[in-house]
Parts: sequence; structure tokens; C-alpha cells
Amino acid sequence: WLDSQANGAKMAARGLLWTPFLTAVFLAEILAALPDRNVSPAAGAIFVHELKREHFQGAFPSSRKNYSEIPSDASITFHAQLLGYPDLPRWLRYTQRGPYQPGYLYGSPTTKDVGRQLIEVTAYNRHTYETVRQRVIFTIVPSPDAQMPYQAEFFVKNRDVEEVLPADAQKQFQQALDIMLEQKDWSIINITSALDRGGRVPLPIEGRKEGVYIKVGSRRPFSDCLMETKSPDNQFRCSLEQQPVVTCYDSFIPQFRVDWCNITLADLSSLSVTEGLPVWGDGVLEDGSEYNPPTDSPERAFLSDYLLTILLPLLVALLLCLLLAYIMFCRREGVHKRDLKTSDVQMVHHNTIHGNTEELRHMASRRDVPRPLSTLPMFNVRTGERISPLQGRQDSAHVPLILAQQ
Repeated sequence: WLDSQANGAKMAARGLLWTPFLTAVFLAEILAALPDRNVSPAAGAIFVHELKREHFQGAFPSSRKNYSEIPSDASITFHAQLLGYPDLPRWLRYTQRGPYQPGYLYGSPTTKDVGRQLIEVTAYNRHTYETVRQRVIFTIVPSPDAQMPYQAEFFVKNRDVEEVLPADAQKQFQQALDIMLEQKDWSIINITSALDRGGRVPLPIEGRKEGVYIKVGSRRPFSDCLMETKSPDNQFRCSLEQQPVVTCYDSFIPQFRVDWCNITLADLSSLSVTEGLPVWGDGVLEDGSEYNPPTDSPERAFLSDYLLTILLPLLVALLLCLLLAYIMFCRREGVHKRDLKTSDVQMVHHNTIHGNTEELRHMASRRDVPRPLSTLPMFNVRTGERISPLQGRQDSAHVPLILAQQ
């Protein structure tokens, strides 16, 4: 017995020793990691980083082992966050149209974002529940070009944000803009989805798009074509939901449908260097700063608020109750007053009918005449027989219709 107990203890000890090792192997199979990726976005310019499904597909353990029952084209979704934080930085956005399409990290960093930021991207295999992580190191550098003081924002109605993020789509838009404005120094600054601006999700109808805002900048002043969109005549036409009239040729059609009534022009050349542009922070206090709460608020008298919110409705309700009681009890005419208003002929006619009715009811209650047989159940008018309802039922097909047939 002692030997069996000792052997059991040895096996339990071996099991405890193997548990951490097996746990590590299991976690290594489930959670894989890819090497770090370095990118260098420039401040004041649009940056797009594509999360390719094929890049993460080959890193899943099931793909490396070539399991035949697992499809090669599995659905993959991504989740991106700033390392150590639950969300992305303020300037960076993430989008993915579906689990079978690539994801995008895009945005336009500001001069305040210059530095190094670590973004952790987690890819989820929706078929095997496996995950792969990769760290993307963002090294934000200052813009090599000077600030572009003339900025214009166009609203494209027939595109989603995922459709203009690829480099080819941006190049097509920029070429159409250069041809239309006859300027070659325009560059895309930022791309924003219409949903981020408070737009509505379109109906699931073919051809309906969410819309996207594309902001471009230049160091040269606006052309006459852009200034015409803000003329009083065109503003009046836009208020009537009509298309504004511009002298230049709309070279965006048919690839891009631009809403010419929804164009924003910003001239930042008039701003002084000391004034600059307002930069919204991320809500995190800087190092060395501390939050100083406000002093105690002064005392307030809430008597007027109490009288207004409590006593005033009670007084109104009391007045309504008194008015209702006066109408119900003091304004009733009564039977006597109604009889006085009725003519004597009508009163005599009413009393006669009422008296006759009472007399007939009294006579009917004293009637001792037996009940007519015709009113009794199962009474035969021809023969005068009374059949008990308890007797067995006869087949109606054999009952003679005429007494002579019996």
C-alpha cells in the first residue's frame, strides 16, 4: 500500500512538472508573432499602411502545418491599438470593410505627434480562433516641405474610404485635380470617412456609398475655378439644391462624383506664426503637469427652485381638484329641478306609462295558470305527446313523416 502511494505521488509530481511546459506549448501554438515592421510617416501628409491578409495568413500555426480540413482563404479580422493603451492615437484610424478584405491604418499626423509610437496589430482567424500579433513601429518625422497654407476639402459621394486609400486611387484623384485646376503642386493631406463626420450609413442598395472627404493642400493661392464655388450666385443655387456653375471642366467624372456644394476652402496664410493652428490634444496630461481642481463652489439657496418645482405644481393640482369638485357637486341640477322644467303633459304621459308597467308586472307575479304545453320541451303539437329528453334517440331516417305510414 505504501509503495502504491509513493508511485502515485511521483506521477503527480511529474504531471505538475509537465503542466507549465504543455501550457507554454499550447500558447505558442495559439498565439504567434511576426517580426516588427518599421514605417516612417511624415507630419502634415496622408499616411496609409495596408494590413495584407496573405501576410498574416501564412503565420497562423494551422497554415504552417498545412491542415487539409482548414480552408486556405479563411476570414481574418484585425484589431489595432497603441501599445499599452486600449485604442489608437488620435491621428490614426483603422478600417476594414469585411473579413475577406485587407485592413488599413491611415491618418495624417501633426507636428505634435512627431516621435516614435508603437502600434500592436492582432490578426484573428475566425475559422480556427488563432491569433497572430505584429508590432508596427511608427517613426513620425517632420514634413520636409513647408506648410501648405491653402487647403481645400472635397466631398466624394460615390466612394467609400477603403476605395480611395490605395495609392492608385489617390494618384487618379490627384491627376484629375491637377488637370482641372491647371496646377501641379496639389498634394493630399488627409482622408476622412463621411461616417466620422456624422454621416449616415447608406441603405444596402447597389451603388450607394458612404462618401469620403479628401483634403488637399498647396502653396499657391486658390484658382478662380475654386473661388467660383463660393460665389453668392452658386451659394444661392446650392441652397436650392441645384448644381453650381463653374467655368473649369469637371475632370473628376466619372471616377469621382464631387459634391461642389460641399467644398471647404481654408486660407491659412493670414495666420501669424505665433498664432498657428489650433491643435487638439489627446486628453492625456503631459509629464510634470498636475491637475488643479477648482475651489469649493459657493453656497446656493435652492428655496426658489423648490417652490417652483414642487409647490407650484401642487397648487395647480389643488385648484383643479377644487374646480372639479364644484362642477360635480354644486352644478348638478337634480331630479326635482329637471322635473320642474318638464311640461305637465310629458310628466302625466310618463307617469301613466310607468304606472301601467308596474301594474302589469304585479298581475303577472300573481298568475296561477299552468304553463302552456307548447312551451314545454319535446312536445308534439300533432299528437300531444310529451317525450322525455332522457329517452334514447331514434334514427331520424326511420321516423315516418306522416302518421298514416305507421
